[in-house]
Amino acid sequence: MTSLARQTQDQMGGRLSVLTRQKKDHVRLDRLLNELAEASPGPVEDRVLREIARLVFPHAFAEESVLWPVMRRVLPDGETLTLRVEQEHQEVNELWTSLEALASDDPRREPILDRLTRVLQEDVRDEEDELFPRLQERVSERQLQALGIAWEIVRRISPTRPHPVVARRPPGNALAALPLTITDRGRDNLDRLAQRSERFRDPAERAGAALARLAGRIEDLPLMRIGERSSTSRPPGTTAPTTAAMNGGRA
Repeated sequence: MTSLARQTQDQMGGRLSVLTRQKKDHVRLDRLLNELAEASPGPVEDRVLREIARLVFPHAFAEESVLWPVMRRVLPDGETLTLRVEQEHQEVNELWTSLEALASDDPRREPILDRLTRVLQEDVRDEEDELFPRLQERVSERQLQALGIAWEIVRRISPTRPHPVVARRPPGNALAALPLTITDRGRDNLDRLAQRSERFRDPAERAGAALARLAGRIEDLPLMRIGERSSTSRPPGTTAPTTAAMNGGRA
């Protein structure tokens, strides 16, 4: 079993393979995490965090919707393997939600950013060293390419922000996908407008806040939590940093 980190594109199934697409995102994430480590609190750090969010959250949502159900079906220990990664995804959502509640100069941000970086790096290692090589042993190259196309389609229409209350599994995540994608990508567009034009900054920020409130109401709908596992669940309305985040490790 060979880690994706040591495989060529051809070994991973070609350009269309889900393994190739995953590794490409992981390389980009590594670059952004290095930028984040060097950035000072303020506009540069905020920009890098936005780029990471728009990469990480659609990526993870598409994994949970397309890839993990296949792994649970074809791997004898697929339930255990995917649950571990879902727990990492959940922690990223919780850490990010906690981060959004703090001002850029708040001293509590640093340990949360440190923990966020570590969890994202652990997630990449788990996927590249174990999950995807195991999947590679069980499915054909043609299937890897089909999964790559499906994953890419879902990734392009997935939420771009943290939603720690929503289920990490179907049917809850599938029900949440459309409304939260609309609110998230609408907020992304408003953020870009606010950054480009001082004239539209205030109305764009007000509209973005309204969409954020709407997303919160959607998250709190009981239907959005159907299928969740207890180890990745979070009660609606909770936003405090996790014990793991503040202690620099898992609770």
